[in-house]
Amino acid sequence: MSVKFLSEEYMTEGTAALNGDAGFTGAIANVELNLQFVVTDGPDGELPYYLHVADGAGELVLGAKDDADVTVSTNMETMAGISKGEINTQMAFMTGKLKVTGNMAKLMMNQGVINAFAAAMSGMDVAY
Repeated sequence: MSVKFLSEEYMTEGTAALNGDAGFTGAIANVELNLQFVVTDGPDGELPYYLHVADGAGELVLGAKDDADVTVSTNMETMAGISKGEINTQMAFMTGKLKVTGNMAKLMMNQGVINAFAAAMSGMDVAY
């Protein structure tokens, strides 16, 4: 059964998918990272959510994270396209469709975590 993109159920199932994925759990060993996502132009306006990685586990949570290391901002169309694998993240960044602020060095140091995050989430059945 599919879950609605960026819903509470999506966050719950996404968290389970992340922590059940050997590639993701291997990539996050000894990593502490807080990635804030801000999605604009959604059905209910702006939607913040974040990925919290600490103590060998990851968690997706709706809402804002005050101490985020990095904030990624984009519109719903771009975020859905990235999630579906139809839009390349680097191209979205280079063309200005995706904005990144915060500790860029920490983001680059944890590129393996980001790639493992995307891979683990790609297996979910999502309704857009």
